Amino acid sequence: MENKKAIQVQHLTKMYKLYEKPSDRLKESLGLSRKKKYREHYALQDVNFDIEEGECVGIIGTNGSGKSTILKIITGVLSPTEGEVKVNGRISALLELGAGFNMEYTGLENIYLNGTMIGFTEEEIDARLDDILAFADIGDFVHQPVKMYSSGMFVRLAFAVAINIDPEILIVDEALSVGDVFFQAKCYHKFEEFKKQGKTILFVSHDLSSISKYCDKVVLLNKGKMLAEGNPKEMVDMYKQLLVNQEPVKQGAEEAPSSGKETENWRAGFQVNPDTLEYGDKQAEIVDFVVLDSKGRQSNTIEKGSSFSIKMKVRFHETIQQPIMAFTFKNIQGTEITGTNTLFEKAEVKCAEAGKECMVTFSQEMNLQGGEYLLSFGCTGYKAGDFTVFHRLYDACNITVISHKNTVGFYDMNSRVSVEELE
Repeated sequence: MENKKAIQVQHLTKMYKLYEKPSDRLKESLGLSRKKKYREHYALQDVNFDIEEGECVGIIGTNGSGKSTILKIITGVLSPTEGEVKVNGRISALLELGAGFNMEYTGLENIYLNGTMIGFTEEEIDARLDDILAFADIGDFVHQPVKMYSSGMFVRLAFAVAINIDPEILIVDEALSVGDVFFQAKCYHKFEEFKKQGKTILFVSHDLSSISKYCDKVVLLNKGKMLAEGNPKEMVDMYKQLLVNQEPVKQGAEEAPSSGKETENWRAGFQVNPDTLEYGDKQAEIVDFVVLDSKGRQSNTIEKGSSFSIKMKVRFHETIQQPIMAFTFKNIQGTEITGTNTLFEKAEVKCAEAGKECMVTFSQEMNLQGGEYLLSFGCTGYKAGDFTVFHRLYDACNITVISHKNTVGFYDMNSRVSVEELE
């Protein structure tokens, strides 16, 4: 028996008219101009896909690809220019949390206000009230006006209302990252509960680990157009190519591996931090760096458990005694997680004379937990017998680790587990 379609997106197009000045819009609306006074901007262009009942489907794409626009059309916030969306089931959308809240009302009053807007009777909201209050966990503040809430309390209540109305279709746009780490864990537990219950889920996120872990299939958008749909690993792989301005190549298609040597400037095809903090006298200078994934492609996204390499190119403006090349991973809170250098690894740098360049390659497996990290580089050594920092690049680029399994702490011990029954 064929699965029912929960959502059908057919030839969906959303075009905005961009005017140079407000008077052009006025003239056109009054019919005072025969010339077209606007530029056409397509947020979406002829997008087609279906979501079956019980599927968890992810939508990914670079900024400006149309992800939020498509969600707003599906939820009825926006109207399409062309095409249509067919929805079979009651939707709960976690888009702009708390958008329907009245800041003067108490938390409790807002629960009933939101529930009524979604289409519930007072009796139906009464039946769900205990679950909403337990999930939000804001105590007696529920009787205070929400204008007195901290931002964390506000999103907790908004999320609790949206997630506890028992929808048939759940639409999530980055909302699982609200609140503290314990509340996020509770949100993901609820998300997994929905998935086990066979609910239909449409999930938009920049968190590629969550996309890979939860989604049955993924739709890849770019500049308003749908590039492809398929299994999460394949689509995330194509997305990684988009991030570094490469033409996405589907799995199985011919793809030449990259060694990182094709371009003179590695960073030209790699995302770097424009606000990198650097210091040092530059007797030795880090002139370029790049991260290569297991396929040898320049990438800011590395899959946990896969091999990857970090390359740095150093130019010597003076002859350096015993130069040391290093890299360090920090989490986004600034804690140093791991790192190494040529001294630790007993890799002597011999080409350290004035006018020369050397390339250092660090190759390893990625055992950090899934998440966001910052990568820093350093070149130090000895000058007249004194330890000297020649050049350091702090937070030079971000690295996203995609993980299908996270353990406790910063890195995975890759334990092998056996369980046996004892008589």
